Amino acid sequence: EVQLQASGGGLVQAGGSLRLSCASSGFAFDGFPVNDYVIGWFRQAPGKEREGVSCIRYSDGRTRNLDSVKGRFTISRDYAKRTVYLQMNSLKPEDTAVYYCATDFETSPCTVVSGAASYYRLDYWGKGTQVTVSS
Repeated sequence: EVQLQASGGGLVQAGGSLRLSCASSGFAFDGFPVNDYVIGWFRQAPGKEREGVSCIRYSDGRTRNLDSVKGRFTISRDYAKRTVYLQMNSLKPEDTAVYYCATDFETSPCTVVSGAASYYRLDYWGKGTQVTVSS
């Protein structure tokens, strides 16, 4: 079964950086590893809807980002470790949220990041990691 584990959150001052990690396992079909999947990062601030932040297709590293984080956040993956990272630079207080990584085999997380689908469509979620940016 697919499992995702997010880590790396913390408290940082505005302008600072954090790197989140999402370790994944269980991507297999009939005993063979599956590499054509997408993992996305999402965040939810208190009182706000969960939103897609960034996503990456594992097979070729193709990415998509939310407009408000472009130029500040970079998503990447370590192919061998099956781990996806979200490097967050120039953090702002409005980036404060619980961050989750997620995936699904029918709905691409990139579709959610683009705003064309709801995060409800995604079946596999890691536990959130809190990111707090102080001003």
